[in-house]
Amino acid sequence: MKTMTPAELNNRIKKNEDVLILDVRAADKYNHYHINEEHIHSINIEKTHIFNENDVEAISGLPKEKEIIITCTTGNSARKCAEILAEKEFNVTLLEGGITAWKEYKDTK
Repeated sequence: MKTMTPAELNNRIKKNEDVLILDVRAADKYNHYHINEEHIHSINIEKTHIFNENDVEAISGLPKEKEIIITCTTGNSARKCAEILAEKEFNVTLLEGGITAWKEYKDTK
């Protein structure tokens, strides 16, 4: 599975690359804080929808041709979601350490 560090994500943002982030945390956590930088397209689909094999509609709008960077609070749920989506032939990359690592990285900058 491909992974990306917060520093690597930040470098992409600095290069003005278009980035698609799939945040699989609960909606209230996502609404409280999510990665929201210029050139970031952030989507929130709760992990339970991805875990549920019968909930095809939840992921039907995700592009298969574009890289999707998946995150959650610490990376554990995102890893499982990335595995499921990779099996469905999505181009997924896991953000190492999740939102927690992202916040820590940004706080040091």
